[in-house]
Amino acid sequence: MAENRMLTVNAEVEELAALCKQNSQIDGKLYQDMHVKRGLRDLDGKGVVAGLTNISEIISKKVVDGKEESCDGELYYRGYNINDVVRGFIKGDRDGFEETAFLLLFGELPDEQQLKNFQKLLADGRTLPTNFVRDVVMKASSHDLMNTLSRSVLTLASYDDSCDDISLPNVLRQCLMLISVFPMLAAYSYHAYNHYECGGSMYIHYPSDSLGTAENILRILRPDMQFTPLESRVLDLALVLHMEHGGGNNSSFTTHVVTSSGTDTYSAISAALGSLKGPKHGGANIKVVQMFDDLRQHVVHTDDEEEVADYLRKLLHKEAFDKKGLIYGMGHAVYSLSDPRAQIFKSFVGQLAREKHRNEDFALYELVERIAPQIIQEERRIYKGVSANVDFYSGFVYSMLGLPLELYTPMFAAARIVGWSAHRLEELINTDKIIRPAYLSIHGQRDYVPLEER
Repeated sequence: MAENRMLTVNAEVEELAALCKQNSQIDGKLYQDMHVKRGLRDLDGKGVVAGLTNISEIISKKVVDGKEESCDGELYYRGYNINDVVRGFIKGDRDGFEETAFLLLFGELPDEQQLKNFQKLLADGRTLPTNFVRDVVMKASSHDLMNTLSRSVLTLASYDDSCDDISLPNVLRQCLMLISVFPMLAAYSYHAYNHYECGGSMYIHYPSDSLGTAENILRILRPDMQFTPLESRVLDLALVLHMEHGGGNNSSFTTHVVTSSGTDTYSAISAALGSLKGPKHGGANIKVVQMFDDLRQHVVHTDDEEEVADYLRKLLHKEAFDKKGLIYGMGHAVYSLSDPRAQIFKSFVGQLAREKHRNEDFALYELVERIAPQIIQEERRIYKGVSANVDFYSGFVYSMLGLPLELYTPMFAAARIVGWSAHRLEELINTDKIIRPAYLSIHGQRDYVPLEER
């Protein structure tokens, strides 16, 4: 066996890390003094306008009598209010993933024939190259399924003879293929990890052409391939609500930046996956579930409002859970009074909780959602609205569906691949300029010192 020559974190590396920090740290005050928008945000937290999009829009403030005021959050996909989109496919008793994906990619709601054709197009794409699962997915399994997913996406480029062709029809073909196979890559990666790393049984179920995306996810994940209509309905809704978000989120911006360089689709989507993986972006719902697990361990009576409130204050004082001072799932960078996705999700979460006999857990979530905003405002002296975001409930949904924690962010990716694809296509259609932001150097110039004189 070849010796593992990878560096380990030892005293020498620690010392070099300290040197790196010493010579790379920037005084935070300089950002304001030099009028630099740190994190591409204004001082009030608003994102700096970095581009134009017609894919989606967020509204969290409205002008009333000439004054900007916070309002209940609104989310629009291609100009359609997300509430109307969801209400439409729920009323029609049909899955929403494929219909909403068509809307985001092509800018219009499909008619019946277009929807049938698109559903068949995605079904036909739910296939991987011969032996891909054996040779790629099952090799070097890892608990970090996002890295496994990224590796699989990059490897798929090797099977594509037109990998570097960035003409619109070819990029669309690649995006549709990735939308089709993302659920398979995520599920198979988990089964490989569960088998090789955890000693569990291996299940490699094929998707069914007669089922939609959400149904197929449950089919290929579960040993018996069975699920209830409500389970698939709630998962389908989760995918729709996570599919896209306003064009200003980190991973969609990453897609625009990388696409602008002229690179291939696989590289652009892999970069977006790396962005989504971060706990400040796609990994937030895992923190919510873990926080509630910790709450149950340290609060005797979870139906006692005062006891729960005391725990939440400990979170803010960095005395509980991960001691980061955060109540996960509460608050959002854009929304203040409400996150429309959380509002839509909540009623269906309650239905699933009843089916799964998790009413007490749902009551605890509702209690925290109700009292946390007031506690945050009191402790942090924050007077803008604070409300539950979509991550507050999505992790709870995934737990009720029996999804392991390792799959939470890959499920987000299986939805957001649609938004990333739409943004990649939009970038290719509208500009041929590489995105190149300016950074101001604060380092003075120095004379070179020969090695023997240092």
